[in-house]
Amino acid sequence: MVLIGETERMLIRPLSLDDVPALTGILSDPEVMKHSVRGVCDEAATRKFVKWCLACYESHGVGPWALIDKESSAFIGFCGVGPERVGDAEEVNLGYRLARGYWGRGLATESTRAVLAHAFGIKEFESVVVIVEPEHVASLRVAEKAGFCGFREVTFHGKPVRLYRLTREEWTERHNTSLQPTSGRDPAFPD
Repeated sequence: MVLIGETERMLIRPLSLDDVPALTGILSDPEVMKHSVRGVCDEAATRKFVKWCLACYESHGVGPWALIDKESSAFIGFCGVGPERVGDAEEVNLGYRLARGYWGRGLATESTRAVLAHAFGIKEFESVVVIVEPEHVASLRVAEKAGFCGFREVTFHGKPVRLYRLTREEWTERHNTSLQPTSGRDPAFPD
């Protein structure tokens, strides 16, 4: 298994088509998808999403990644950054979904911080956005804990949302680090 990284409680790896059944179980849960602009996903929609993730890995070197619980080895969701068209601009957008049984444990915040460290430290993106519906209080908290502050209201897929932006400079200041990669290339995405 190729690892992107790990946190205290999770392994982070690329998604694969083998993840479609487990991910469908998460993305077909109406409570999990309550605040998704795309709504509940069946197996076909989930397979399409995973194929999009695989294409993102090839084209951008990033995308939503699988989250694996270290203790149980269970697939618990995804977190990652990927290209997203917002208005007239292509942004690097942070996204995450966790199985409901893993809510309330700080795992979204933990995975988000790891993904942002990768986005700013290894990939050296200048900024990352997160798009959140104003009534999605839990996701607003995750964004704030990750360092996102200040937003503008935009329309995304026909819905009013908040667009938060975190710059590499802000991330570096908050984490008191220069975020220099340990090597010149990312071993998860060979040349």
